[in-house]
Amino acid sequence: MTKEEQLFNQGITAFNNRQFYDAHEYWEELWLEYKLDDAKFIQGLIQLAVSYFHFFNKNLNGARSMMKKCLTKFEPYQNERGMDIQGLKKQIITVQNYFNEIMDTSVIADRYIITLKVLLD
Repeated sequence: MTKEEQLFNQGITAFNNRQFYDAHEYWEELWLEYKLDDAKFIQGLIQLAVSYFHFFNKNLNGARSMMKKCLTKFEPYQNERGMDIQGLKKQIITVQNYFNEIMDTSVIADRYIITLKVLLD
């Protein structure tokens, strides 16, 4: 496994373990250190992680902003790095709607915390 693949996978694992800051760090290193054909996709993952990081740090406006920004980064993609981006975008819209409806970050149902799925070839 290349260092690039390792960083991507470490980000996925951290994100799914709700270690959103760590996920952001892995993906940011990937985004900064490698010339990627899918740089916007990786940037979208970074923004998705940062959205949840803001949410759990009681920054609802920051969470809303990053959720909106990540959605636009995923726009050109259908499937990328084994991920169903169309399905992911649907999940993001659901979470985005939830974030826009609430005024308090003290409670969140598990269904609003996305789990990233990567299908291996």
